[in-house]
Amino acid sequence: MSATRREPWKWYALLLVPFVATLGVPLYDRVEPSIGGVPFFYWYLFLWILLTAALTALVYFAVRERRGA
Repeated sequence: MSATRREPWKWYALLLVPFVATLGVPLYDRVEPSIGGVPFFYWYLFLWILLTAALTALVYFAVRERRGA
């Protein structure tokens, strides 16, 4: 198996980051610090929604360019 064939898996591994970051609920199950009255729990998860969208777009465009599409 060539190195170029295995390379997209490195990009796909980035998609595991949001999954792992939201797995440890006891790490972010708290109220403080709050931003504008919004508890940490909610804005932490909302931040990961935005980061996941950005990471997904990054992986999509990186893999698409490698395939020559």
